[in-house]
Amino acid sequence: MATGGSGDVLTGVIASLAAQGLSAERAAVLGVWLHGAAGDEAAKEKSPYSMIARDLADGLSKVLIQISRKKV
Repeated sequence: MATGGSGDVLTGVIASLAAQGLSAERAAVLGVWLHGAAGDEAAKEKSPYSMIARDLADGLSKVLIQISRKKV
């Protein structure tokens, strides 16, 4: 997850959570957790050596769907 753009994904997640009303601290904590879970999800289909930021964004969608269905 140390590829170009992965930090941008993390920043976007945190900013989105803050914009939805979470405090900065809660947005940061939840954002980091979501980012990590998205990486875990993406790693199921991609090699850790070839993962790019887009894969994290795709993984994030899957994690959010799982959460909405309470499968996490």
